[in-house]
Amino acid sequence: MAYGIQLPVQSQSTLYAEPWEAAAGPEDLLAVARAADRAGFAYLAGCDHVAIPRRLASAMSTVWYDPVATLAFLAAATERTRLLSHVAVVGLRHPLLTAKQYATVDHLSGGRLILGVGAGHVREEFEALGAAFERRGAVLDESIDALRAALGPEEFPEHHGKLYDFEGLGQRPRPAQDRVPLWVGGSSPAALRRAALKGDGWLPQGDPRDVLPDRVARMRRLREEAGAEGPFTVGAITEPLYLGAPSWTVGRRTISGPPEVIAESLRAYRAMGVDQIQVRFRNRGRSELVDQIGVFGAEVGPLL
Repeated sequence: MAYGIQLPVQSQSTLYAEPWEAAAGPEDLLAVARAADRAGFAYLAGCDHVAIPRRLASAMSTVWYDPVATLAFLAAATERTRLLSHVAVVGLRHPLLTAKQYATVDHLSGGRLILGVGAGHVREEFEALGAAFERRGAVLDESIDALRAALGPEEFPEHHGKLYDFEGLGQRPRPAQDRVPLWVGGSSPAALRRAALKGDGWLPQGDPRDVLPDRVARMRRLREEAGAEGPFTVGAITEPLYLGAPSWTVGRRTISGPPEVIAESLRAYRAMGVDQIQVRFRNRGRSELVDQIGVFGAEVGPLL
């Protein structure tokens, strides 16, 4: 079972950001990315928001580094770990623009991009950018089709749909990968169906363990009924983790203890049909986070 990590600092929602991240910056991102790369993490993930309305700022914060710029920045500082947008709100941009940005990231990183996409949820963000909030599901459906074409091998991609229509327009550099993995985010019935039928993988929204088996089974059934072939990566976001015996309050949901205890708990995800887990460590600063990442890679990863 593979394991990846959502970047700290890059997005600072009060749901998960640690206090020290408010004053953190590029050097902290670099240190964490390099630590995850050394520790064998499958990917680094970055979120996507363009602008946060005042009504949501106290909960979401307004700190959301652009994922394309951030992943490209970290690509130059890492060697093996993949680069995941979790998730790109592709309905905010024309597919050709999204393809240009992420194809360049894949090219510069030597083929390490995973394009995670989602519908988005902030109405004011869509309205400010002239995007259709009420139709965001339908927009995402067609955007995935358009991105398949625009991120494919053809220098002059072609797509003809209800919302987007293009041909005869060349884009280079092409992605380094023959097929960029496209993972679909979201846990609504529509998102599950979209992931099963249009994606190469599924990125849930922190679904609790008790609902995961039914959702995984539903996607497998949808794919079988549709005759979908090829690899399909099922993801999960784990509870917060802390390796060792914490001397501070890490929260009641946090799984803590020695590596064997952590690994035993996480292996339950594999039994549910999960292929990759996204982890987040409770920590009080960059050095503690880097230590947690290193111990996880050395002592928990091999047990998964």
